[in-house]
Amino acid sequence: MSTESHSSETNVLPLIVEPEQLQACLDDPQLLVIDVPASADSYRQGHVPGAIFLDFRYLMHGEGPVPNDVPSIEALSRLFSTLGLTRDTHVVAYDDEGGGWAARLLWTLELIGHTRYSYLNGGIHAWRGKGLPESTPPSAPTPSEYHAEILNPQVRITCDEIKERLDDKQFAIWDARSSGEYNGELGNNKHLGHIPGAVNMDWLNAMDRERNLRIRDYAELVTELEAMGLTAEMEIATHCQSHHRSSFTWLVGKALGYNMRGYAGSWGEWGNRDDTPIEK
Repeated sequence: MSTESHSSETNVLPLIVEPEQLQACLDDPQLLVIDVPASADSYRQGHVPGAIFLDFRYLMHGEGPVPNDVPSIEALSRLFSTLGLTRDTHVVAYDDEGGGWAARLLWTLELIGHTRYSYLNGGIHAWRGKGLPESTPPSAPTPSEYHAEILNPQVRITCDEIKERLDDKQFAIWDARSSGEYNGELGNNKHLGHIPGAVNMDWLNAMDRERNLRIRDYAELVTELEAMGLTAEMEIATHCQSHHRSSFTWLVGKALGYNMRGYAGSWGEWGNRDDTPIEK
């Protein structure tokens, strides 16, 4: 492949991309736009031209004691081959709910070492808010032969690692669930509450409802997170119930320059084990 192809517009797409930026390079052959909606109806009603539909359930293991954990290497290889991922592909992910499932896709890409990716800020709501054209017929991917490997294992953190680091002053936990779940008032798990020392900012509070669910002003977010004790010098683990909402907080932290790790097991694992410390 010639070097010229690597200087395509997608190479300059930032981590967080605005609708107009994405529209300007939709005809780039190296671009793969993936719609990961919470509701499949959203894709059928209209999507970014050329965007491929992805059922978010493929981003989770789907069975066993921790069904929300990372799929097997074989399943990830199948998934990304079906989507047509190649080493040169720049992925832009978005959804219909402010970033949870799109970010879970990007977190998974980071885990397998595919770092050429962006998030469409605000997703389909921001796209529509700008009045940009949409397609309704589904777009078919061009399959590839992608062999996934866990090349960036540090992007995730396990239950046991968190337990070992609870007294580490350079380690913090961002609980992205609702305050009711955090306080132990809501939930369907064996045990309710939160991981000792974890701080709570609901994932919804990182979205700007006045701007089509885009990520809120960075300076405001940094100020609020620092007031909670989360700083750029720390290693920050983030979780929710299934690492769906917390994939978005992982992405937000990454955009702010924080050192983020995702706990895929999340409260679905922590709150159902009997050997995990819990606060209310």
